[in-house]
Amino acid sequence: MNPVDLVVLDIAGTTVEEHGLVYQALADTVIAAGGSAEDVGAWMGADKYEAISSMLGKSNVDAEFKDFHERLGQYYAETPPTPIPGVPEALAHLRSNGVKVALTTGFDRPIVDGLLDVLGWREGVLDAVVCVDDVSAGRPAPYMIFTAMELTGVRDVRRVLIAGDTTRDLEAGMNAGAGFVVGVLSGSQTAEELSAVRHTHLLKSVAEVPALVQSGGVA
Repeated sequence: MNPVDLVVLDIAGTTVEEHGLVYQALADTVIAAGGSAEDVGAWMGADKYEAISSMLGKSNVDAEFKDFHERLGQYYAETPPTPIPGVPEALAHLRSNGVKVALTTGFDRPIVDGLLDVLGWREGVLDAVVCVDDVSAGRPAPYMIFTAMELTGVRDVRRVLIAGDTTRDLEAGMNAGAGFVVGVLSGSQTAEELSAVRHTHLLKSVAEVPALVQSGGVA
């Protein structure tokens, strides 16, 4: 019997290779608005509106957020995102074995809809997609994980596996009380950086998640 009912995965750097363009767009937006993007890396996995607001030191950044969207759309058009190798097969394997799969992300819905269209993941690939604008607070708050549970009908958080490539992903998983909190090394943060926060497992990629589930959590 699977020890996991639901696998909750981040998008950029975890399931999708987007070449770091979201953080390039974030940095370019902040610099164009007269701010400093030196600490852009500290906002990996976070709400992008909150990131822009914090880096610019003001609460209303609607114009800058619109600029961020436009820049990112242009960057994605020039260099389309692709699934990280082995991830589509992993998602299919999990779902064929009765495990629900949800994506959660610090992106808002318009960005995610465009990504899903490019990837061909709109239908038949996922059971739920939760964006940061669907909840009252993004990571490290656990609310996106809880919303994914609600959308997929999963009630026991101990039977939830979350995986992500940033420390914020892991913090959100621990804050939710997830049974499995997995760091993956497919993004820009290192094993040393991910190990600095609480977690249960470190894997090279989401491609290894089905084997972890099958083993009952014995890495």
